Amino acid sequence: MTHEPDYLSLRFAAGKLSRREFLGRAAALGVSATFANSLLAGAANAQTPKRGGILRAGIVGGAATDNLDPGKFIELMSYFGKCWGEFLVALTADGGLEPRIAEEIGSSKDAKVWTFKIRQGVEFHNGKSVTAEDVVATLERHSNKESKSGAQGILAGIESLKADGRDVIITLKDPNAELPYLMADYHLVIQPNGGKDNPAEGISAGPYKVVVNEPGVRHGGERFANFWQSDKMGFADQVEILAINDTTARVSALQGGQVHMINKVESKVVDLIKRVPNLKVETLSGPGHYVFNMFCDTAPFDNADLRMALKLALDREEMVDKILRGYGTVGNDFPINVAYPLFPEGIEQRAFDPDKAKFHYQKSGHSGPILLRASNAAFAGAVDAAQLFQQSAAKAGIAIEVQREPEDGYWSGVWNKQPFCAANWRGRATQGWMYSTTCRSTSPWNDTHFYNDRFDKLLTEALGELDQDKRKNLYREMAIIVRDEGGVLVPMFAQYIDAISDKLGGYVGRVDSLMNGYALTQCWLEA
Repeated sequence: MTHEPDYLSLRFAAGKLSRREFLGRAAALGVSATFANSLLAGAANAQTPKRGGILRAGIVGGAATDNLDPGKFIELMSYFGKCWGEFLVALTADGGLEPRIAEEIGSSKDAKVWTFKIRQGVEFHNGKSVTAEDVVATLERHSNKESKSGAQGILAGIESLKADGRDVIITLKDPNAELPYLMADYHLVIQPNGGKDNPAEGISAGPYKVVVNEPGVRHGGERFANFWQSDKMGFADQVEILAINDTTARVSALQGGQVHMINKVESKVVDLIKRVPNLKVETLSGPGHYVFNMFCDTAPFDNADLRMALKLALDREEMVDKILRGYGTVGNDFPINVAYPLFPEGIEQRAFDPDKAKFHYQKSGHSGPILLRASNAAFAGAVDAAQLFQQSAAKAGIAIEVQREPEDGYWSGVWNKQPFCAANWRGRATQGWMYSTTCRSTSPWNDTHFYNDRFDKLLTEALGELDQDKRKNLYREMAIIVRDEGGVLVPMFAQYIDAISDKLGGYVGRVDSLMNGYALTQCWLEA
């Protein structure tokens, strides 16, 4: 990851890495000793956090239906949740895990029983101490079969939960070597009594307390005086997120100084921003991808030949060139790319083939236009991408009708509700996590209504397989099933493109956009 040396420098400056640890990890990345020492010197002198002020971000994806219940977080709310929420663990820049409320993690040899030791001295915003019982209640609420939580799918394998002193003991139905990573899911904010009493109260143990909650407009927090790690996070007096769905308005707000950072910058304006002296563009390759989703259980998409026809009618190279302008790579109709460990190599790349598309379309027996709903809330340039799809499909004799949807309310009214629409996924830390969220039959976020017993069996087997080579082979078979039988069209994997003000200090590239959502809590104002 290109920003990893910068991230290590920040961790050294914050006291999270010793000099020896820094030099060792830098050497592993191929950084010379001379350059590594210069980074240490710069970190010691330049990366001193400053306190005070109001840190603001312009984020896409806000809607009037947004809710403080972490189980319902979508898009913008996931960023705000990391301002006021605290988690068992968090992802590091190199894809590892950082202990948060869980200070120790252990498991049985078969990865079926996991123990998380809860840190002492962590306080909720209401003054109560975080206990193992609160963590158990949180996981119970999100894993409940009746839960509508976005994390329900990844927690479906839990057989039992219990608190034993400071320990949270999770027993699984089947082994899962990736379970600790799942605890970093942005829905799993630890709340008093798990949020069972009032999940939308906005109380957790994060660096900021919720003081403003205007869905679709703005959300804000003020520094929590008793935050357990105040020397590492929460440098600004206040943080504020402005819901700015329009790309032009987001860029204007950054240029005008109304916000200090924005996400999802469209590739077509990157060069313009680079010419502004006080702004900086941050790009990061990762697992984020853009999709067109088809419901596999809804006509006409319940026909396998029609789904295949649409996949073959998609000109991916053209889309990457015209929509991403090179800031990304082509997709292959499964939600995994080389950013993931154990990426399955050797799967043939699907290419635009209007003749084969026409064959499968005629075989499907369908006729008439196919309605595709799109909005730039789905991803930057989604409407243009849908129109490109319309044009390439026409070459195969397939008529696609593009319906542009309002940006406000897209995630609550269109995504996962309409049978053919544009969307995006920011990716997850592991393949098992990604597949459990998007493709497992029982997941509420299975947004293609893909129900495949063989796939579910392989997923369970892969999660419990401790041999990496065997797990990689299982992931490969799963990828082929999704690619050939599933309802997701993945035209492209896009780089994350953020833009920040030169008044912002402490920004380093991480796994995801805006420092994996932690930029507001880990950055500071230089002036």
